[in-house]
Amino acid sequence: MSGHSKWAQIKRQKGVADVKRGMAFTKLANAITIAVRQSGGVGDPNQNFKLRLLMDKAREANMPKQNMERAIERGKGKGGAGEELKEAVYEGFGPLGTAFIAEAATDNTLRTTSEVKQIVERNGGTMGNPGSVSYLFESKGLITVKKGDKSVDDIFLQAADSGAEDIEEAGEEVLVYTQPAQLAKVKDALVSQGIEVLEFELTRKPLTTVTISTKDDAMKVVNFMQKLEDLDDIQKVYSNFDIPEALL
Repeated sequence: MSGHSKWAQIKRQKGVADVKRGMAFTKLANAITIAVRQSGGVGDPNQNFKLRLLMDKAREANMPKQNMERAIERGKGKGGAGEELKEAVYEGFGPLGTAFIAEAATDNTLRTTSEVKQIVERNGGTMGNPGSVSYLFESKGLITVKKGDKSVDDIFLQAADSGAEDIEEAGEEVLVYTQPAQLAKVKDALVSQGIEVLEFELTRKPLTTVTISTKDDAMKVVNFMQKLEDLDDIQKVYSNFDIPEALL
């Protein structure tokens, strides 16, 4: 297990995934606005795949319905603020030669670029040009499920029957990978079969990984990810590090 998948697991173990509830709501609202804008103003989740995923995540986080509705309206160009929001993607190399991609929703790209660059350079990394590391990742749907009383083989068969591409064991969790467009369908199928879903998202899965072999190095990589993701404008951060379970 590597990169973003490992990072998500680390956050769950630390209990920090949604500790900053206000920040979580703001980031979800911005993501919803961007999803509506990217689709040309389609605010119906049944006709907008990305919006449906984000609405599901917003409900899971107990985000107030009016917040979601305001974000959708901004995406349609109503309310002003949505017109200023832009999607930005930053990529480069972080500590120990690990590749990173950071996705942002910002109303000020100069400010966000400066903040990202400062964190990258202070942590021994370098910013890259568009495309400099994105070829090291592939777009996938990712569903993290709890093993419970099921074996990995049982989950694999149920996931495959639901349309999943692959699974990966991660301690007491199992990672289920899908084609991006199949994510919601597979997630709903797994839930209907009694499998507990812990997380679901569109992700960038690394094609090659950088193995982290010491606890100090693991802390450098984890702290770098945390600092980037703590920025108000950053939506998600992906990396290709691989930290063995023993170091966690």
